[in-house]
Amino acid sequence: MSMPLPPMGSIARGVTVALTALALGSFGLTAAESAQTRPHAAEPTHTVGHDNTALTIDGKPLSIWSGEFHYWRLPSPDAWRDVLQKMKAGGFNATSIYFDWDFHSPKPGVYDFKGIRDVDKLLDIAKEVGIYVIARPGPYINAETDGGGFPGWLLTQKGKARSTAPDYLAAADEWLSRIDPILARHQLTNGTGTIIAYQVENEYYQNTDDGHAYIQHLVDKARADGITVPLTGNHYGLFTKELDIEGYDAYPQGFNCSSPDKWQDLPDLSGEKKPGEPLFLAEFQGGAFDPWGGPGYDKCRQLTNGDFEKAAYENNIASGATMQNFYMAYGGTSWGWLASPESVYSSYDYGASIREDRQLTEKYLVNKRLGYMVQSVAPLTKTEKATVAAPENSALLRRDRRNPDNGTGITVVRHKDVDDKAEDTTHLALGDYPSVPQEPGTALTIDGRDSKLLLSDYAMDHQQLRYSTSELMTHGTFGPRDVALLYGRHGQDGETVLRYADRPEVQVISGRVKQTWDPASGDLRLNYRHDGLTQVRITPPGSTPLLLLLADDATADTYWRLDTPQGPVLASGPELLRTSAYGDGVLKLTGDTDKAANLHVVTGTPATSVTWNGRPANGALDSTGTPLAGPGPVTLPTLGSWKYHAETPEAQPGFDDAAWRAADKQTLSADNYGFHAGSIWYRGHFTATGAETAVKADATTGRGGRYLAWLNGTYLGSSDDATHHFGIPSGTLKPGKDNVLAVLSANTAHQQDWSADDSHKEPRGLTGASLVGSAEQIGWRLQGALGGEDLVDPVRGPLNTGGLYGERHGMHLPGYPDGAWQSVSLPNSRKGAPGVSWYRTTFDLDLPKGQDVPLGLTFKDDKAKHYRALVYVNGWMAGLYVNDLGPQTTFPVQPGMLRTHGHNTVAIAMISEDANGDGLGDVSLEAYGNHTTPLHYRDIASPGWSAAVYRAPRATADMRTGSRGARPAR
Repeated sequence: MSMPLPPMGSIARGVTVALTALALGSFGLTAAESAQTRPHAAEPTHTVGHDNTALTIDGKPLSIWSGEFHYWRLPSPDAWRDVLQKMKAGGFNATSIYFDWDFHSPKPGVYDFKGIRDVDKLLDIAKEVGIYVIARPGPYINAETDGGGFPGWLLTQKGKARSTAPDYLAAADEWLSRIDPILARHQLTNGTGTIIAYQVENEYYQNTDDGHAYIQHLVDKARADGITVPLTGNHYGLFTKELDIEGYDAYPQGFNCSSPDKWQDLPDLSGEKKPGEPLFLAEFQGGAFDPWGGPGYDKCRQLTNGDFEKAAYENNIASGATMQNFYMAYGGTSWGWLASPESVYSSYDYGASIREDRQLTEKYLVNKRLGYMVQSVAPLTKTEKATVAAPENSALLRRDRRNPDNGTGITVVRHKDVDDKAEDTTHLALGDYPSVPQEPGTALTIDGRDSKLLLSDYAMDHQQLRYSTSELMTHGTFGPRDVALLYGRHGQDGETVLRYADRPEVQVISGRVKQTWDPASGDLRLNYRHDGLTQVRITPPGSTPLLLLLADDATADTYWRLDTPQGPVLASGPELLRTSAYGDGVLKLTGDTDKAANLHVVTGTPATSVTWNGRPANGALDSTGTPLAGPGPVTLPTLGSWKYHAETPEAQPGFDDAAWRAADKQTLSADNYGFHAGSIWYRGHFTATGAETAVKADATTGRGGRYLAWLNGTYLGSSDDATHHFGIPSGTLKPGKDNVLAVLSANTAHQQDWSADDSHKEPRGLTGASLVGSAEQIGWRLQGALGGEDLVDPVRGPLNTGGLYGERHGMHLPGYPDGAWQSVSLPNSRKGAPGVSWYRTTFDLDLPKGQDVPLGLTFKDDKAKHYRALVYVNGWMAGLYVNDLGPQTTFPVQPGMLRTHGHNTVAIAMISEDANGDGLGDVSLEAYGNHTTPLHYRDIASPGWSAAVYRAPRATADMRTGSRGARPAR
């Protein structure tokens, strides 16, 4: 992602439960832990291509309904399966995935694809789930992430990134030589995976000779590395000669979530279709990012709610789009220093269909209805714009398309003014019918921002659907009968017309339906109101019967389709239906509940019984259904027994900095010394003349960052200005002697390079410092994360910690010896000196087996206090809390990172900037939901403290003073 060009956006999702279903694909179900260690079984190969209107698989056109997912923002392989299953269940047949170079490479030539970075496992899971993958390896990805996906070590290159500069191309080729072979062996074309497309670069708009040469270089590299699927882009059509399918990004609502009820116009994107290619919306708005100090992601979810999704995505279908990818389907967490600060903070919830804590939203339900429809109605893969009569109500707009081969028509109706919230009624000309609905006293209703996509002249399995004013959700042949599910808003009129050669038998199983038979035309007209569930069985003479399910929105949301090798299954009741399989006449279902539910199953394959998560579900095939239990109650521990310790020894004049890096590169920027993440300490030595009145500091800490300064142990203040003058208090200087200026640069991560102008190379940390009133030079040393690019904690990787004393000595880790620390309670009202202090506590969890309880930490404190806090759980930095800036106050901690059956450690590094000191507010453990589930979330590796790695802690007195180190050269 995710910043489109103007004018499409700024530069820079009353139902009981959400249910889902898993449609197992035809990709094969053999699990493989890692293709690096175990070869895939031989499977049939496939061809992936495209025609003028759609992507094709084995020559068959396919509508792509895709959602963006970033594995590196969810550090739990078991949770990868959870989210991908939820996406598949929610109507997505594909997922688009950025592969983050920065996440895998701490230094040149060093790459890690193990543990939470096991891309082979990720792609194996996608195959098992049955979801296609659009691979996006960059090299540049943007994604509101550190450096736009460029590793820290790349930032010191002289050559311009995203160009043909030799040093940059050599580095980019190094990355692609590592990631491409993994992607290549997971291509659908090899019969070994699900990758159906490969994006070259990302949002690259350099329409120059060098720009085209750069893209061509990446194309040639991909093909040389064995990439055989179509090569795609999202570069606004600039590289149609180099790429197979050029895509387009669109964010019509923009990214200002402060006015969530204000809609922007919905664009007609049909003009973006390239000759000979399908209309591919590589990124279409599925939410919005939120900046430091923003209104929060609940507002972003409101800005892009289900009404917006329905109107915008149906509008795209009316524009002829057959490939849509929604950014994001699941955002996740920018844990550690993943977040690029000009756009986002730690949460990357994005207001997406699936929340950061992996829970489903109303947006998810809307997306699911549309996704099911798109995958059911094959004629949508080839349509042409149709000119028809306008609605009789001039406040409404209609857009029509028609399949030229079979005549299937689609009509999208909504208000002309997207902000119009009135309730309007109308009649339409549909197909051969001049005024629909035909029943006297009824009308088509558009209420507020509702949008409707209506089908006409559609060969629906063995039925001929002439039209319906209800929207189709899904249909299929279930053994000896057809089944179709249509829906509309509660209380609104519905009219469906089917055509038969002879009058069929009509049985109304439930609800109220008026039926009208016209022998001259063969039309069976059904009129009804959308109210709960209406069921109609239609049996034509000598033909396949139809079970017609007519539902209101809320009831439709309780239905979920699953596809198995033995045929489709339609089920309702539980919150989430994950998998379906047949064995010996038993239909085996797995899924989740968040409360007691009743399971109903419609299937075409003979089944003698049903099981739910391995247990009998007697009655599921009957009209009565079978009861499913909800989750058991959960009691969480109160976080107490806190340990406290103040640590800012680097600010003291006697601290030993001899082992720190000397600033000998004509720059103070931390990246030039191999420190690419988090806080950086600087210590500068000078001989004072006594005439110095201030320190002039130049620093770049990133949005949300700060820097703090001390002179000879006396605190001078803090700032986030590019240049700041720190006045020197009387009596602080030591004329004729060594004076020590200490600066803690509390940085956020690196900017992105969206405009391809090397903006990602903006420095972090001090960039210069001088004395006001004296020409005396300052000699500098600096220190960042322990080991720099040579990681001491490769499991958590290069973006987990910075250069705080406590981070360098392992205070964030489980097992750190904090027995001598002071015991405190929260909230802590102490008034200590500005600087760094640590809080640690432990707690045990033993959540009920078979339950998924998303958990997180929530902060409450007086916003007048100026501090930031690094939040560590079991050694993993779950997020950065900035008390006086916000908006984030709660930090979801993913399972695996959090031990749901074991011992947990919370460590909080508090950087205080003012006289309110280092008293931390209340911190609590919060449950965001409670669900039964068949999934098991295993702990991820979380190495603890080791004296051999982090060195034994010094005595308390030494922490404050230390011994004097050698003075660096100036």
